[in-house]
Amino acid sequence: MAQRRVGLWIIGACGGVGSTTALGLAALARGLTPPTGLVTALPAFAGLDLDDPAAFAVGGHDIRRASLLTAARELHERSTVFDRRTLDACAADLEAWSANVRPGVAYGAGPAVAALADRPDLRRADSHRAAIDQVQRDLRAFRSAAGVEQVVVVNAASTEPPFDRGDEHQSLDRLLPHLDKPGSAVLPTSSLYAFAALDAGFPYVNLTPSRGATLPALEELARERGVPVGGQDLKTGETLLKSVLAPLFARRNLRVLSWVGHNILGNRDGQVLSDPEHKRSKVNTKDALLADLLGYRPQSLVTIEYVESLDDWKTAWDHVHFEGFLGTKMTLQFTWQGCDSLLAAPLVVDVARLALLAQRRGEAGPLPHLACFFKSPHGVSEHDFGRQFELLERYAAG
Repeated sequence: MAQRRVGLWIIGACGGVGSTTALGLAALARGLTPPTGLVTALPAFAGLDLDDPAAFAVGGHDIRRASLLTAARELHERSTVFDRRTLDACAADLEAWSANVRPGVAYGAGPAVAALADRPDLRRADSHRAAIDQVQRDLRAFRSAAGVEQVVVVNAASTEPPFDRGDEHQSLDRLLPHLDKPGSAVLPTSSLYAFAALDAGFPYVNLTPSRGATLPALEELARERGVPVGGQDLKTGETLLKSVLAPLFARRNLRVLSWVGHNILGNRDGQVLSDPEHKRSKVNTKDALLADLLGYRPQSLVTIEYVESLDDWKTAWDHVHFEGFLGTKMTLQFTWQGCDSLLAAPLVVDVARLALLAQRRGEAGPLPHLACFFKSPHGVSEHDFGRQFELLERYAAG
């Protein structure tokens, strides 16, 4: 029987996460790397009908002049990641998939994102509807040209500024009239892509803190079209550790007095986050879970600083001041250092496989069993990593 073919469409395809994901799929398909870091490669998920890495074709949108191969080579040279032999062995795959990358749509993504755009063929739309139609044409063309049965859309673009929802976002009926108005700012770029994907019947997963599909109108659209949606903001470093360590303090009845986290990173993500408005979106998701996990709100502070020389490497230093028996104050400090794209890429493959499976199973709307992958999980309020992972294990067992 012929193997099922599926497509992965990446918004921000030629960024570090997008190019590393493409390289990872190619290397896995060629047997050049073990599935280390891939959650869905664990024995607990062996019984699921998940797509093999070799089943994937890759495409996407980008607002920069780049290709998957040049982006991966740049990451290798600047951040000293990947084995050169692996990169060379997968070069043909990355070049072939680069032909599927289309000029992106930047419609209200914020000034720091707009500053990255350097493609002369960048899409310009005079209304939300025109932008949505452009994205949908690209998605359908990719599905046809790649000969795939399903396509999952993942947002790996740079973080947008916070976007508040209003009355027009409360239902699909209220939202739709705004889409045809020239110059309307009713949706940010991440939500335009979400609308386009869901309306066309493609699962959408938001890897960023941007608004994406987290609007009641878009959740309604997902259910109406029978399409799964997941997100938001991949949990790969400091916040992952918070979601593991904060429950420890709560269950040992040790009172956290303050939790301070200082983050430094390079790459384009760090460059965009050096803008205060864009940074506010990221800080909100990194700091939001402590009160939920502890049952009270300690003094807390999260900082994010751009250090250009670090390239794709990031460091988080956290200082936790807590109170123990007889009022004794004690301290936990930890340092987390990791390569941003290498931490994220296997999780992109995980959530893509799980979203495609969910669609084949007829599931629609937010996927709460994906909670363990995200800082602000869509469709569930659980932040304890252990309990989140149990949701995923129960889904696999059920």
